[in-house]
Amino acid sequence: MTTAAAPPRVPEAIHRRRWAILGTLLLALLVVVLDNSILNVAMKTIATPAPVGLGATQSDLEWSINSYTLVFAGLLFTSGLLGDRFGRKRALLAGMVVFGASSLLSALAASPGELIGYRALMGVGGALVMPATLAIIMNVFERSEQPKAIGIWAGAVGLAIAIGPITGGLLIEHFWWGSVFLVNVPIVVVAVIAMVILVPESKDPNPGRMDPVGVLLSIVGLVALIYGIIKGGELADFTAVEAWAPTLVGVLALVAFVLFERRTAFPALDVTWFRNRVFSASVVVVGVVFFALMGVSFFGVFYVQSVRGYSALQAGVLMLPLAAAQLVFAPRARLVVDRFGVAATAAAGMLLVALGFVGYALLTATTPIWVLVVIGLVMGAGMAHVMPPVTVAIMASLPREKAGAGSAVNNTFRQVGGSLGIAVLGAVLSTVYRDGMSDALTHVPEGLRDKAGESLEATLAIAARIPGGEALIAPANDSFVHAMHVVSVLSVGVSVIGAAAAWFLLPRRSAAPAGPVAGQRGQDRESAAADA
Repeated sequence: MTTAAAPPRVPEAIHRRRWAILGTLLLALLVVVLDNSILNVAMKTIATPAPVGLGATQSDLEWSINSYTLVFAGLLFTSGLLGDRFGRKRALLAGMVVFGASSLLSALAASPGELIGYRALMGVGGALVMPATLAIIMNVFERSEQPKAIGIWAGAVGLAIAIGPITGGLLIEHFWWGSVFLVNVPIVVVAVIAMVILVPESKDPNPGRMDPVGVLLSIVGLVALIYGIIKGGELADFTAVEAWAPTLVGVLALVAFVLFERRTAFPALDVTWFRNRVFSASVVVVGVVFFALMGVSFFGVFYVQSVRGYSALQAGVLMLPLAAAQLVFAPRARLVVDRFGVAATAAAGMLLVALGFVGYALLTATTPIWVLVVIGLVMGAGMAHVMPPVTVAIMASLPREKAGAGSAVNNTFRQVGGSLGIAVLGAVLSTVYRDGMSDALTHVPEGLRDKAGESLEATLAIAARIPGGEALIAPANDSFVHAMHVVSVLSVGVSVIGAAAAWFLLPRRSAAPAGPVAGQRGQDRESAAADA
């Protein structure tokens, strides 16, 4: 029987409201992505001493991001499994409630430590939300419409990136820093009401027995690995025992996880999925692109606000081109894939991202600001032609009833890649900056010298406190721009590697239709896909 003759897999009642369901899911996606893009704009204000901010140090700022990332990435895979087993709608609703409550607590935080803790709780909510959104999309859309729906889903990330910095800038200029978290609460309330009314429940009809050993090993492995990576970046020294010890524990736990999953009768993750070249290549490309992008996004806000002197709102507006390009091109990426194939589309997208990094490597403290606009458009267009095709390839290579686990694997590789990017590229940035400032800091009082060399923000703060401190500003800006150039060149290389992986490993035409991947254990469950 041909694919065209196959009966619809989605019940008619759900099919009729599929676009309304997608809109509701995008609202959930919006609030999770919005939060991180808002926080990037607010970091400078949070670093300001009380009562304006919390007086957060560079380490505090990093951990306000990393605490969320650590918990989010560590629980993503488990959350996807829970959604598949107990219901994706339940997971989605639980995640939204936790995310909204912890956003309120973050807004009321009285110290950097409290903010870091509440951000970790937000990571729990985000981990429940993200896999569920994509898994539900796979269960309410027919195969023919899935690429379009996933393109819109990916484009919504661009919308959130656009709204986040501008919203954050407006809030920072008119209210206190906590308003960047408080804004999440009304969005969550609206989203939860819409989800209860519109979103259907779906789950794996035959999940098999629980795999507590596999789940525990995955959590320990991911959390320890990402903690070690983050700690190495924070110390700018991956040979320090505080960095390599947890990293080693994480690697060993993940190796044990793979070995155990290969032997158990009811694995949490069927590791034979990775025998499918499309699946494995796609998750690698996802990890590579976020490695490059997340490392650079961390320093971008400091270049715009500290080196160039723009306000938080202006910094948000300058991020709009990157987001707008994603919003415009991501839903249309499927048309490019139809004409040129997955490999060519994703590889070209990665090369556009690399070209954007070349632009960053050429920026100076006086570069015309329109150059940043062009760089943003180029990088946004590149991302828009990478993420939708590879996401479709990942999800289409798995059976639909495993959509939660597939979505979780996709997001886990994205988060691990992003964490590596922030840690490794952040460590390079810090090391190059400190080396560049070594001569200029000789005139700083010895007790403040180490602190002043930590970062551009730390140098500027010390410069404002000591006599003749204004002499530090020019060398600080020069050192930061040089460090940014080094990191950008490294990111160019990483992006080119991603382009090569996409060209040689992804399918030339289109991803395999949704169904069991090669080597999957058990019976063909395609006929059981009416779980929506």
